[in-house]
Amino acid sequence: MRIVIAGASGWLGTRLTDRLRAADHDVVRLVRRPAGAPDEVRWDPAAGQLDPATLSGAGAVVNLAGANIGDRRWTHGFKELLRASRVDSTATLARAIAALPAGERPGALLNGSAIGWYGDTGDRPVEEDAPAGDGFMADLCRVWEAATAPAEQAGVRVVRLRIGLPLDASGGLLKPQLLPYRLGIAGKFGSGRQWIPWISMADWLAAMTFLLDRADIAGPVNVVGPAPVTNAEFTRELGRALHRPTVMPVPGIALRTLLGELSVETLRSLRVLPGVLNRAGFEYRHPDLAGALGAALATRHG
Repeated sequence: MRIVIAGASGWLGTRLTDRLRAADHDVVRLVRRPAGAPDEVRWDPAAGQLDPATLSGAGAVVNLAGANIGDRRWTHGFKELLRASRVDSTATLARAIAALPAGERPGALLNGSAIGWYGDTGDRPVEEDAPAGDGFMADLCRVWEAATAPAEQAGVRVVRLRIGLPLDASGGLLKPQLLPYRLGIAGKFGSGRQWIPWISMADWLAAMTFLLDRADIAGPVNVVGPAPVTNAEFTRELGRALHRPTVMPVPGIALRTLLGELSVETLRSLRVLPGVLNRAGFEYRHPDLAGALGAALATRHG
């Protein structure tokens, strides 16, 4: 299958590209700089520029483009960048898909979104039918997902990927925590009661290929593991996996001082369940946190 990927150079995009190529798919990478390889095509999502012919006949388009949420404090300017980098890329792809003749449109658009859609769910478990919550991330996810409308209206299968927290030692949630844990200066965040919707990297990749193949699945899909845990449980399990103590909690006030508005997301509780994946029969390789952390740490050490 020919698959066009936006955000292919990012942490998740790189892993997905490698996985798809290993399965003999033909991957085309959209890049914002001048194309320097045969598999690259230049686009300019900020200006809404992409030649629709790039997508013609593709089996699927995958959009994982967007600035890294945890890169810096959430100033007004950085929040605008977070929004524009996601919405502009989605809108540009959706319009290019819709501009193609019906017989040339891609079979599917798998478009990134986030579990931030749900806001703070407290202890309440939610699936894909739950409404959007409150706060910056929920508002961002609303406009991000809405930008796929031209492709959906053109009759293309659109999957809105509400991605949780993939566990891998090379990035994401896990990487920045390894050093303090190894130094024995780690602990729960705030109360520790907030829920974390993790997923192993192996299962994230498997879920992506599963969704590419399943022509009967469209709409929002929570790409998370089957058993979210609280921050306190996550802390204990990671400490156990690293054989290190976890007796130094990080007070909420310290997080707010260090991270500013980003701390709101860090302390938010998201008890998100994979309703669509479960009902579709997706089988998890790592259904529990201990197995997922073991796999992530084993990958780190080869």
